[in-house]
Amino acid sequence: MAGSLERGAGAAEPVPAVESPFRRFAADYSANGIALAALLTVVVLALLAILAPWIAPQNPYDLTQISIFDNMLSPSERSLEGKLFLLGTDDQGRDMLSAMIYGLKLSLFVGAASTAIALAVGVSLGVVAAYFGGLIDSVIMRLVDLQLSFPAILIALILLALLGKGVDKVILALTLVQWAYYARTVRGNALVERRREYIEAAHCLALPRRRIIFRHLLPNCMAPLIVVATVQVAHAISLEATLSFLGVGVPITEPSLGLLIANGYKYILSGKYWVSFFPGLLLLATILSINLVGDHLRDLLNPRLKR
Repeated sequence: MAGSLERGAGAAEPVPAVESPFRRFAADYSANGIALAALLTVVVLALLAILAPWIAPQNPYDLTQISIFDNMLSPSERSLEGKLFLLGTDDQGRDMLSAMIYGLKLSLFVGAASTAIALAVGVSLGVVAAYFGGLIDSVIMRLVDLQLSFPAILIALILLALLGKGVDKVILALTLVQWAYYARTVRGNALVERRREYIEAAHCLALPRRRIIFRHLLPNCMAPLIVVATVQVAHAISLEATLSFLGVGVPITEPSLGLLIANGYKYILSGKYWVSFFPGLLLLATILSINLVGDHLRDLLNPRLKR
């Protein structure tokens, strides 16, 4: 009896199962109704943009599918041919619902592409500046300080005035506007990480600098960048909409949500609100939902900020 008690007392306690990051991520979002609604909204909007050619009732930029006789129809009004336009039509006879879906596709593409390129450029320059220090750090950070001292919209306007209109030119301008945010963020984290023991051990093993920077240092600096990148996607979308509204963004043959708002702005006072109102509402929902997702990601990655 005593032996069995001794064996029972000396037995190792069962180790609790480690919860997977994905399951914890899903549980945290499920417990927050606003964050879950924002995440579902982002997913739905992304699916709408990806499936635009199959979901949209018409291709609003195919001249064979639109008729000038259907111009400025109010929401839920039917055309002479019996077609129902749920959100009405614009001055060119395009279905507003279809135009918004295609405009959303372009806005999300510009925002995601410019953010991804700026992230790659900014992270590379920031981690190189932190690792090498000295003159390289000074030059890179002075460029960052110089860019951040000017409003982003002003720099983008100057660049597009020089480059001209075009989706690729808008992406380039937004990339040059955003990279400094990532460079400063990753440099601050990399300065802390480069003094840790695993970096010193990599130096002692005489590992190549490229391997130390991109395989050991950089992965440990990526957590805050996820939040910054999420918020910057929304910022890039709003910047692109502003530039297109001012007439220096994407061309009229490939309109985004900002250009759709600009096209309907002149009709607001005449009572034809839907041409500008519905694209503006979709733009607001897109930016707000992405920002809410990024705000909740910040709380997940830094529990001290959780409210």
